[in-house]
Amino acid sequence: MVDVILGLQWGDEGKGKIVDYFAKNYDVIARFQGGPNAGHTLYKDGQKIVLHQIPSGIFYEGKVNLIGNGVVLDPITLKKECERVAAFGVHLQDRLYISEKANIIIPTHRSLDRASEAAKGKEKIGSTLKGIGPAYMDKTGRNALRVGDILSSNFQNAYNALKAKHQALLKTFNYTDDITQDEIAFFEAVGFLKTLPIVSGEYFINQKIKEGKKILAEGAQGSMLDIDFGTFPFVTSSNTITAGVCSGLGIAPQHIQEIIGITKAYCTRVGSGPFPTELENEDGQKLRDIGKEYGATTGRPRRCGWIDLVALNYACMINGITKIVMTKADVLDNFDTLQICTAYQLEDNIIKQMPFRLDDVNYQPVLETFEGWNSETPSIKKYDALPDKMKTYINFINRYLGVNIHYISNGPEREQLIEI
Repeated sequence: MVDVILGLQWGDEGKGKIVDYFAKNYDVIARFQGGPNAGHTLYKDGQKIVLHQIPSGIFYEGKVNLIGNGVVLDPITLKKECERVAAFGVHLQDRLYISEKANIIIPTHRSLDRASEAAKGKEKIGSTLKGIGPAYMDKTGRNALRVGDILSSNFQNAYNALKAKHQALLKTFNYTDDITQDEIAFFEAVGFLKTLPIVSGEYFINQKIKEGKKILAEGAQGSMLDIDFGTFPFVTSSNTITAGVCSGLGIAPQHIQEIIGITKAYCTRVGSGPFPTELENEDGQKLRDIGKEYGATTGRPRRCGWIDLVALNYACMINGITKIVMTKADVLDNFDTLQICTAYQLEDNIIKQMPFRLDDVNYQPVLETFEGWNSETPSIKKYDALPDKMKTYINFINRYLGVNIHYISNGPEREQLIEI
């Protein structure tokens, strides 16, 4: 049995905490896509920890964590992350497994990322410059190095060939980059990677399914960043939706049961790209300040706005969402009025479907206004104790989506999660 947890917006929905909360009910927690641009924030013994590639179940004793083949893996980032986790007494060799088919990010991937963004000028995508896009391009171009390749005696030659290809591309950008130190760190990290269990991910996870183990598939980024269905071209390079679980882990669709989607009580976006409900005013800054809306990986300020039900309904549809978790509901505690986007307007046309492209024309949000509850909620443990105006806000979203919010996160700690 496989359940899925993924983001329904443009990422940063608080997936790390939610996976961490649910992980105790599962035997295996598996990442199925993305790379070190993903930052899942957890709190362990009062300390903030950001996991970039390691699945969010790593702190549970007895749980298996798998980095699936759909992930592009940066060995340097992984080594640093493992050292941070190990400082809490976690024995990674017993808990963390790596699919041999996961693709590897090498230093020149990051160089290509920087060169490509610099060449775009004002049209840049807003890449995190971690080399993810170029790594996925090598995957689809059938040039990539994979984790299993590090065990081959031919790995150095294969690395040199890929590096030479990248350096030729960098010349077309007229871009030079000194990667000497990065290469030293890379090969040290590859040595570390060899100390972790490297497995045939698809056989590994299907054996767990056959044994009756409960598996939680963990997504990175968010549905609106999906390479096919997101706000193209301002998207990531992988399939972030439920369908990506099958290709990113090597499992059949019939094994998937619950699909849990995560949305904030409002909306945020990092980097470039269309954002119909963005608030470039005091309310937007208030959301950013109260919600501490700065990227877990990059530190970049997130763009903030009201919740967008057109996009959220679309995300629920393409994912087959069965339950919703609403995070950061407490961020809205001190607003006099709140707004919800229920449609887009283009001239005289009102639409409730996602258009082919949001960035070609200026779609204006059609907003419905709600009274704020102006009440502190972080200490509340039961749904019945929530303010009535907050319940009105939640019930409106439920009716619009046709999928119910089952959990409300009202703070960063694991126990601050109200089940409805």
